[in-house]
Amino acid sequence: MGKESNKGVSVIIPVFNGERYLAETLDSIWAQDYRPLEVIVIDDGSTDHTAEIARSNPAVIYVHQPNQGHGAAKNAGIAKARSDFIAFLDADDLWLPRKLTLQTDYLLQNPETGYVITHMDVLLEPGVAWPAFLNRQHYLGNPPCFLPSALLARRSALEQIGVFDTSYQHANDGDWFFRARDAGISMGILPDALVRKRIHGNNLSYDKLIMLETMRVVRNSVKRKQSGAE
Repeated sequence: MGKESNKGVSVIIPVFNGERYLAETLDSIWAQDYRPLEVIVIDDGSTDHTAEIARSNPAVIYVHQPNQGHGAAKNAGIAKARSDFIAFLDADDLWLPRKLTLQTDYLLQNPETGYVITHMDVLLEPGVAWPAFLNRQHYLGNPPCFLPSALLARRSALEQIGVFDTSYQHANDGDWFFRARDAGISMGILPDALVRKRIHGNNLSYDKLIMLETMRVVRNSVKRKQSGAE
């Protein structure tokens, strides 16, 4: 089991103007058959009713900060978290009920593994067109989910890899996974689709800026490999 001291999971939800989905997202946490140690909502400067929804449940630890982007919000949650196992959930995504149980069991049974992800399915909202620059066949095939909503990481892995790079407006998630791979951190992938990724037209993935940032992520990964080979 390694050196984990807090037997539980800290769940971090970064959110900006998430009133439409946040309550349902939180419900998907309460529906888990594994009760997390804490649920931390980092409100990244919302101007809607996000705060009221988060504060309506006394089990939620609510933190407000000026708008700095979802990378900074996730980092604020990591700094606040008490557990040695840390999970993330975007405020518009959903978990299936056994997500935390299966992931924590995996990490406890595989102490050499730094983090574990799951597969995902996609929930396309009625009337919303599929984003032209996303490969629809790929996403409808329940692929592995390299997004924070599918991630359960050991704190030790986060400390080794580092937190999310806020110089990326959107692609700080992808950058983290590339850095983890380049650092040689062992990863587990559960075969089950335990995350439901919602596509609703306002997703950050609709912003083509992420495509440019992703190219920078890949270039930086290549540079790290070349530097390591010298």
